[in-house]
Amino acid sequence: MSIQPAVADAAPPDAPWRALYPFESRWMFVNDRRLHYLDEGPRDAERTLLFVHGNPTWSFHWRRLIQSLRGQYRCVAPDHLGCGLSDLQPRPLRLADHIANLQKLVATLDLRRVTLVAQDWGGAIGLGTLLAERDRFERIVLFNTGAFRPWFIPWRIRACRGPLFGRLLVQGANAFSRAALTMTLARKGGLEAAVRAGYLAPYNSWRRRAAVYQFVRDIPSSDRHPTWQTLEAIERKLPQLADLPTLLVWGERDWCFNTQCLTRFVEEWPDADVVRLSDVGHWVVEDAPDEAEEAVRGFLDRTDP
Repeated sequence: MSIQPAVADAAPPDAPWRALYPFESRWMFVNDRRLHYLDEGPRDAERTLLFVHGNPTWSFHWRRLIQSLRGQYRCVAPDHLGCGLSDLQPRPLRLADHIANLQKLVATLDLRRVTLVAQDWGGAIGLGTLLAERDRFERIVLFNTGAFRPWFIPWRIRACRGPLFGRLLVQGANAFSRAALTMTLARKGGLEAAVRAGYLAPYNSWRRRAAVYQFVRDIPSSDRHPTWQTLEAIERKLPQLADLPTLLVWGERDWCFNTQCLTRFVEEWPDADVVRLSDVGHWVVEDAPDEAEEAVRGFLDRTDP
């Protein structure tokens, strides 16, 4: 079995950001590749929190919430193939592939009474998995994300999609990941050095940035794109989830998953709890960590039996 050697290169044990990520790494094989995930907290906990990251992040994004909540809940946080500490993608992957991989993780770990916690691409991946494994899930927490066919693609994203210039920007210059360190924030002027290093650590070479580029390429602009149909299927079934307790936490200064996305979710789930943060950007858990933790913990406490 041939596996791309990526994990050790991406995560030297003496890296400064390691102190911010004090978790035990675990791996599961998916299509002959190791998918990295965290599994923190009591295994016999009645409820599980499933944290699903977007692009260009990884499970590091959820470190604060996991440390805060693992005493009470089982906290599972995967890195999509090609992302974080997982092995490289065997081929360019689409949304449907990431959903299938997450569904396999959920089934293999036999997760029950799951609360989905997701952001960015993690929303579509997580909700696609929830719909496929409906009986395993009981609550939803979403930060700035979408699960609809896109009606707009910001110019900053479009610039990164091209097969030549876009690929050189994203895979060559690491422009997408580096830009995210500041363009996802509104309240904060920047991130601490160790936090910046943590976000960048897995994406330290052309090969390690292939999935970052592929996520950008997978944003569909028309119904000719395979992921358009995947998103359409998720979007069509969103009303089926209106009975689940749901929390929507939105940074209203997000230029990508803006308040129009929040409005769409509220239209589908009118009973959802909504927390609007008027001066916060796309990475809510970094831009407003205290408010993010307060909102999630309060929601979980209110909706526990």
